[in-house]
Amino acid sequence: MRIPITGRFVLKISGEALSGERGFGCDPVVMDRFAARVAEAHLAGFQMAVVVGGGNYFRGSDSGWNIPRAERDNVGILGTVMNGIFLRGALAHRGVEEPRLMTAIPIPSVGEPYIRLRADHHLNNGRVLILAGGNGQPYVTTDYPSVQRAIELDAEALLVANNGVSGIMTADPKLDSSARLLSRLSHEDVIDRRIKVMDQAAFVLAMENALTLKVFDVAEIDQLSAICRGEHIGTLVES
Repeated sequence: MRIPITGRFVLKISGEALSGERGFGCDPVVMDRFAARVAEAHLAGFQMAVVVGGGNYFRGSDSGWNIPRAERDNVGILGTVMNGIFLRGALAHRGVEEPRLMTAIPIPSVGEPYIRLRADHHLNNGRVLILAGGNGQPYVTTDYPSVQRAIELDAEALLVANNGVSGIMTADPKLDSSARLLSRLSHEDVIDRRIKVMDQAAFVLAMENALTLKVFDVAEIDQLSAICRGEHIGTLVES
């Protein structure tokens, strides 16, 4: 079924957000709810590519394992692929036709290798994309690849679904009860204030390419279609 195109977005979700209250692994209820909202946005005409993290299985930076960082990060990359497989199945269950999993490292029996032109082709042909494996390299979180993919695929914006924070705040709300939401910022503001909602390198790349970011609480995922339509939820970061 051909769906009229309304706009193209890349959505970044952390692995931790997919674990729900479990704190580890995938919560099927959380995953199904997330897939339902992505399916809803897709059926509304938005071209959707989802970059998934893997911190619900393994975080290379603070895992405590006495092995080289590169090896730990490689395990984390595989965690993103596991989340991608779950999401593909959940989207299919929600009636999305031919959701495609593309990986930055070749795993041909699981998904397609990420190739920019092929990814663009899938989106233009009405398929939801799941982008796993980061950019295939250690020492890089999924923040940077999510910005990179949004730029490569000429997305209108990168949607950043945070876990437990309604957007970019004046301070860490867990440490400062007076922290308030900042509704609009420039890329320069984020970099100058060293706001840690994403890696600084990711924000620099976004700034250099004038990529708009919309940062919101994953609890607001039910508003995904509204966010794509431009309704102001969370924090807008733009040039």
